[in-house]
Amino acid sequence: MTPSPSPFSLHVPDEAIADLRERLARARLPDPAPGDPWAYGTDVGYLRELLDHWRDRFDWRAQEALLNALPQFKVTIDDADVHFLHVPGKAAPGGATPMPLLLSHGWPGSIYEFLDIIPHLTDPASFGGDPADAFTVVVPSLPGYGLSHVPGRRYPLEVIADRFATLMTDVLGYPRFGAQGGDWGSFITTRLAIAHPDKLVGIHLNMMPVRRDAKRANPTPDEAEYLQALQVFLKEETGYQWIQGTRPQTLAVGLNDSPAGLAAWIVEKFHRWTDCGGRIESAVDRDRMLANISLYWFTGAIAASFWPYHVRMHSPWPVPEDGSIRVPTGYCQFPLEILKPPRSLAERSFADIRRWTVMPRGGHFAALEQPQALAQEIRAFFRPLRAGG
Repeated sequence: MTPSPSPFSLHVPDEAIADLRERLARARLPDPAPGDPWAYGTDVGYLRELLDHWRDRFDWRAQEALLNALPQFKVTIDDADVHFLHVPGKAAPGGATPMPLLLSHGWPGSIYEFLDIIPHLTDPASFGGDPADAFTVVVPSLPGYGLSHVPGRRYPLEVIADRFATLMTDVLGYPRFGAQGGDWGSFITTRLAIAHPDKLVGIHLNMMPVRRDAKRANPTPDEAEYLQALQVFLKEETGYQWIQGTRPQTLAVGLNDSPAGLAAWIVEKFHRWTDCGGRIESAVDRDRMLANISLYWFTGAIAASFWPYHVRMHSPWPVPEDGSIRVPTGYCQFPLEILKPPRSLAERSFADIRRWTVMPRGGHFAALEQPQALAQEIRAFFRPLRAGG
């Protein structure tokens, strides 16, 4: 029997908001480290100011209302309680029905990443675009994350991809659809192309999930440059992956109990991974970032959000290098993405890359940082595919 989705509206109890503010008021921060304030992790001075803002000026109800202004649903798919946005596209007069498009987030992101990009995709005409490029957008919270969190359940990426395929086809009735993602969303989107290619019109990525081993015989100059950057990344930037992938429960105890600790853990990634020039708010709205962090806090989902890292650390790389991914693929490379592999390495996995664009600005959280630019790229990639091109 096909499960039926139920309408959903988010309302965090007043008691939970009060508890958060009380915990923030009692936050005990460490001494600042010597030297550059971000050299060893989150800047204590910045964190103190951010926590004050979170406690005294941040309006959770306003951010909650932004989410509730969009059509939200929940549905149980096998063992996963999936929350999702389902926003109809605005069709051109006399035009074709908007293409369904699945958007998948990653860590430490959430559905809040997509609030600004959704209208660019569902109603491009309002932003000077072609109404024929409109999509009907489906944005799930990853199983185990946020409003899809079920205590005690853990979901590998392959399972998440299967649940999303069921959501799009069996639950929502879209026999074929487009898919887009960054971070874990790029892996989920790619896994959809591997396991469910017949259901996909095409896939678009803003992070390229190529293998991260450094064993390349006779690399080209572009490959050699990438491999050098990869070695720096593996040495200096993957501490979070190792603890989340080996001892996630130990870390989760502290982050689930302390909003200050949770904010420090997440905000450091916004500082490192955005095109912010050292000031996070130049790339990402502060209240939107705090809405994202608050969602992790209120749902208690931080422990479950680590599970894909544990599976990744203890399983083969989930994307093959045999050129077997034949679904039409688009990619846009933002300059402050954490890794930027050259096209020659991507083509070892993706056999049908139709569009490869180097973007002028932006980082890892592309939908948050550059919603209009990313939307334009998504529309441009899928435009010929709508006509069967």
